[in-house]
Amino acid sequence: MKRITEKAGYGIGLRRAHYENFLAGSVPVDFVEVISENYMVDGGNPLRVLESVRRDTPVILHGVSMSIGSADGLDDGYLQGLKRLAERIEPLWVSDHICWTRTSAHNSHDLLPLPYTAQALDVVCKNIEHAQDVLGRELVLENPSSYLTFPCDEMTEWEFIAAITRRTGCQLLLDINNVVVSAHNHNFSADEYIAGLPLERVRQVHLAGHSDGQIKIDTHDQPVCDVTWDLYARTRPLLGEVAVMIERDDKLPTLDELLGELTVARNLASADSIAHQHEPDITVEDRIAS
Repeated sequence: MKRITEKAGYGIGLRRAHYENFLAGSVPVDFVEVISENYMVDGGNPLRVLESVRRDTPVILHGVSMSIGSADGLDDGYLQGLKRLAERIEPLWVSDHICWTRTSAHNSHDLLPLPYTAQALDVVCKNIEHAQDVLGRELVLENPSSYLTFPCDEMTEWEFIAAITRRTGCQLLLDINNVVVSAHNHNFSADEYIAGLPLERVRQVHLAGHSDGQIKIDTHDQPVCDVTWDLYARTRPLLGEVAVMIERDDKLPTLDELLGELTVARNLASADSIAHQHEPDITVEDRIAS
């Protein structure tokens, strides 16, 4: 297997439509991300493909079912299956979402929002610590997109996320599109959200598209839109060495189109690096304001 490196670069999701391209070794990416649950099996073609791709390309395992906010605690059978997959694939890291998906009796198969309260924070942190103990590694957790808030909220989403990292040592997957979607839906400042996060904890960035309307919907079936590119361009200089990924889950375009978007992400980062390499050190707030 190719040696794992923290400097992950630029990548895309590994999807069935592009399996043959990856097996041919013709995809110029630094890593791929896969949905963990699709490969938590003992055999089959998807796992065979993933193992073949992993020989030359680092992999990130990205889950959608851990349900880190479940008041009933985590499913240990799920965690053991994820641990076996991680031991088999040796991923860059294992990620999931700051949300809940199930109760003890029902799985919603959706990423549901949490109330931002001290009680919910205790539940989430306890679950994160349990997952990290079982997996033997730090989790990387993604900020959600959401369409409602709770009257009982005691803090902002970014304050909640910052508290999670302080208490558990977990890392962050910063989904720029999710910030855009939630900022629009809940009428807060996307830049204030970014400034409130512990950006030194960010290990990965997602860039995706959404459906516009009175309420923005995080559909992952559109190209990255201008407002998301703009927020990425303002945010990327504030981050260290991170993995940047184009996330597309539906209405998959050609591989060349995805790689074209990845080139935009590279170019925006490179242009900012050149523009700011001779600037004095400035704060996160100063850079956002500029």
